[in-house]
Amino acid sequence: MMSQQEKIQALGRLGVDLNQVQDLDVLMEAILTQARRFVNADAGSIYIRQDNMLRFTYTQNDTLQKRLGPSEKLIYSTFSLPVDTKSLAGFVAVTGKPLAIEDAHAIPPEAPYGFDKSFDSKAGYRTGSMLTLPLKNSRGNLLGVLQIINSQDASGKVCPFGQEDQQVMSHFGGIAAVALERAQMTRALLLRMISMAEMRDPKETGAHVNRVGAYSLELYERWAAKRGENPDAFARARDSIRMAAMLHDVGKVAISDLILKKPGRFEKDEFEIMKQHTVLGARLFLDPQSDFDEAASLVALNHHERWDGNGYPGHVAVDTGLPLAGHILPDGRPVGKKGEEIPLLGRIVSLCDVYDALSSKRVYKEAWTEKQTLDAIEQGSGTQFDPELVELFFGSLDVLRSIQQRYKDKEENQ
Repeated sequence: MMSQQEKIQALGRLGVDLNQVQDLDVLMEAILTQARRFVNADAGSIYIRQDNMLRFTYTQNDTLQKRLGPSEKLIYSTFSLPVDTKSLAGFVAVTGKPLAIEDAHAIPPEAPYGFDKSFDSKAGYRTGSMLTLPLKNSRGNLLGVLQIINSQDASGKVCPFGQEDQQVMSHFGGIAAVALERAQMTRALLLRMISMAEMRDPKETGAHVNRVGAYSLELYERWAAKRGENPDAFARARDSIRMAAMLHDVGKVAISDLILKKPGRFEKDEFEIMKQHTVLGARLFLDPQSDFDEAASLVALNHHERWDGNGYPGHVAVDTGLPLAGHILPDGRPVGKKGEEIPLLGRIVSLCDVYDALSSKRVYKEAWTEKQTLDAIEQGSGTQFDPELVELFFGSLDVLRSIQQRYKDKEENQ
């Protein structure tokens, strides 16, 4: 457990640490992990405000996690609560003030707020002490709500949140809200870039790229764990990977509408032009200023390569799009990258992009059934896809399904 002095010192470092995280989802995980560490809490959740609703966005629970296997993850449902005083999170959102509860199951009936015991009943969990905090920006606008559950003493027994805990966490909430607002702006900027492609190509939706980004991060985490990657390098890479995966098709903004919006199959010369979106996307990041720029370039360029070498664009110079010396076929085309010649991020996003494209409904096609989609992925192992990644993919289906539910297409939400 952290002493009060250690907490004060850690608060001084917190803003720097959180502001190094650019991706919104990765940041929420970091915020919740740090918040629980500050007060030695077993569990917690984050709600993000969307208009007059609070969307349950991220959760952690050590007790439930310990019941799972070493490679399993806690699967949770997403839902929304109205911003009103009936729930604890809603009450804090309305009042803008922190709320500490000693025992969620002993809230008096005359209290304006209540606790929904159904989660505990379904999960076999006992929610006791709770500390709920508003996350407000510098202008006082509510961004979301942070909820910390079951503070524990040195022996691991659940105890109430003390006055010192409440004071420290109020400061924590202010620091976290600054980082959260910045990450929301970054996510909004990415989605605006993607919306430009969406205006041109109906396949590029915000929900699609969010799913591909989340799938890609999940596969990368499993790959890194299997390979025993350095934890520090792994932690730094997570932030860039998700955002880079979201921008995999950003190069389509430079492709003519006559091709992008053509109904039916492409002619040979049209397909050759279409394939250039990989090079055009990578070219946006020719002068990398960060790990994200480098990752985005790799993903844009390589997400249509195939494990068997029959993908595109192959071994080309990004600045010209021309084949590299020593990698030219007799007909003048570039040799395709094969196997581990394809950067890892390209191999991951290739699999995730195809999975989402097959399993999603589009204006030009119905969604494939899950069996059809999984059969196609399995058949592509060793030809289209990296066999090791396909194995990891099938081991993460429960998580991938939960991601599908979290980021539904607009028509599914109506």
